[in-house]
Parts: sequence; C-alpha cells; structure tokens
Amino acid sequence: MRRSAILNALVAAGLGLAVGGPAIAQDRFITVASTTSTENSGLFGHLLPMFQKKTGIEVRVVAVGTGQAIELARNGDADVLFVHHKASEEQFVGDGFGVERHEVMYNDYVVVGPASDPAGIKSSKDAIDAMDRIAEAEAPFASRGDDSGTNKAELSLWQEAGIDVAGASGSWYRETGSGMGPTLNTAAGMDAYALTDRGTWLSFENRQNLEIVIEGDPRLFNQYGIILVNPEKHPHVKTELGQTFIDWLLSDEGQ
Repeated sequence: MRRSAILNALVAAGLGLAVGGPAIAQDRFITVASTTSTENSGLFGHLLPMFQKKTGIEVRVVAVGTGQAIELARNGDADVLFVHHKASEEQFVGDGFGVERHEVMYNDYVVVGPASDPAGIKSSKDAIDAMDRIAEAEAPFASRGDDSGTNKAELSLWQEAGIDVAGASGSWYRETGSGMGPTLNTAAGMDAYALTDRGTWLSFENRQNLEIVIEGDPRLFNQYGIILVNPEKHPHVKTELGQTFIDWLLSDEGQ
C-alpha cells in the first residue's frame, strides 16, 4: 500500500484547478466519483493533465460528498471511486461493488473557528474535549450535513464526545447540506466553528476571522482510498482504463 500527504503539498505549492490537454477520443475517458476535497484542494487540477498526457485517457470527475460518490459508484455511474471514509469503502468492496481498495494518500482534519474562540478550545489538543466545549458553550458550529467523509468524521467526534447534535440542529448547530467550500463560507459569515480537511483549508481564501484552533489529534487523520468499480456488477465499467488510472496513482510517478 502507498500513501503520501500530497493534498497539502500541492496546495501549498499554489497549484491551480484548470485541467487542459489535447482533444481525446470520445471513448478514451473514465468517470471518477470523488469528493469535493480532491477537487477544491487543487489535487486533480495538478494530477489529471499529467495522467492524460502520459496515457491519452481523460478523467471526468464528479466531485460530491463521499456518501453521494459511493451511491454513484454503486449505481454504476462511475468507473472508479476515490473517497475518504475507510469503513464505507470496505463495505462497498465487501458488498461486491468494488474490486479492491487501495490506500493512495492522506491529509488530516482541522477544527477552525473565530479568532475570539468563544468556546475556549485553543488550549486543548484533544478534539473530543474541543467538541464537548463547543457544545457546552453552544457556540455556532457549521456542519456540512451532507453524508460526506468529512461529515461522517465530524459526527463520529460528536458521538465520542457524547453530544446529541441532532437535538441541537437549527440552534447553535447548523447543517449546510453542501460541500466544504460553501460550509467554510457559512462558518466565516457566522463566526462559527467547523471541521475541514486541511487541503481545502489551505486553498480557502474567504477566511475572514477564522483560524485553525485544533489540529494534531490522531483522531483527525484522514486516509483516502481508491477502488475500481466491479465490472461483474456493472459490465459497462471501463475496467482497463480505470485500472490504468489506479495503477498510475499508486506508481512512483503518480505518488
């Protein structure tokens, strides 16, 4: 298994989002169901032109939350699944919808919040303690609320802290039902806390009063996996082209 912390490095290098390259024969493309973080961070904007130039294969990305991406792949609407919630990925393979899960890269989550820090969590290095303090202070918290990998990770932190955020929905706990970028915009406008992947945070420009308040807790580790959709479930899956993309990402060049 290979993995590299490339999301952060790519964004830190100032990489753009534009994907260019020569015209590709119509059937030389694959569809990848992936997450908003891989798009918003600039990862695909950097990697895909290189892959296309080398192989002649165009990669068309559908960037949604992890839960939605998995449903697309289950329905046969993608050739490759590229997301970040290990338990869901393993279930996807275990249910026969994916061929094999490969760990391909990682970044981490951070909790951002207003510089005034109304919940007083900057002194804590414990993400669970931080969530407990936010709830106790009833400080505004912006959640994606979209069944994404980030949303799943956030909900697991609340659960571990023993906090029923469903009961607080609409009060101090606000669910945006949208991707990471729009949720961060909401948090910035509300002076609210939020959980975000670091890659998206590094590329996010509308920070206003927001800053990182919690980072470094091992619970915030964020692993990404990539899976070829099983052609036995969906015979139209472009097995050879999809596997070529996976193999390239796992190769020394892709890494």
